[in-house]
Amino acid sequence: MSANLNKLVVMLEMQNAMNTKVHEQWFTQGFEWYRAIWVECAEMLDHHGWKWWKKQTPDTEQVILELVDIFHFGLSLRIDGKTSYEDLAKQLEAELSNAQQADDFKQTLEILAASAVADKTFNAAAFAGCMAQMGMDIDDLYRGYVGKNTLNFFRQDHGYKDGSYIKEWNGQEDNEHLVEVVKSLDTKHADFAKLVYQGLEARYPKI
Repeated sequence: MSANLNKLVVMLEMQNAMNTKVHEQWFTQGFEWYRAIWVECAEMLDHHGWKWWKKQTPDTEQVILELVDIFHFGLSLRIDGKTSYEDLAKQLEAELSNAQQADDFKQTLEILAASAVADKTFNAAAFAGCMAQMGMDIDDLYRGYVGKNTLNFFRQDHGYKDGSYIKEWNGQEDNEHLVEVVKSLDTKHADFAKLVYQGLEARYPKI
């Protein structure tokens, strides 16, 4: 199995584990993952900037975080409880390697959003086009995905559902702590996700 294929398999496994933590029979619930995709696209457009009547500078780091969030929803749309992770990963790898790009990032993002709205699907080729136009590769996606997925687990384990979770620690939001933790670690380490979790745990306020 290629390195990229292996990364996709790992991300699919992690997505299923996260969704199962939220709802054990999640893939039979008909959750509207496609809606989450187009809503995230709209939020991302604000971070990137689209208003011609005022000066705007793209917040590249935030755009990349939003792309990572969209990939969570895209994976959730693909997992059906029947097709193996390896087969799903092969499909995704083929689509991601055939990037669809419009003239600029905003237009490529609209292709991704349009597929979610009109067809209720995850357009992985347009997603790859967005990645390319933001200078992202599969390693960047993997690093961001594993980090955010681990943060989502951390949130669930620390009271996200009942409202007791503390989102801001020592003057920084948890996403900012996550970025610092991930940057301090080797993404190639076999226990990368576990080390991210431990790094977050070490920073989280002790009550």
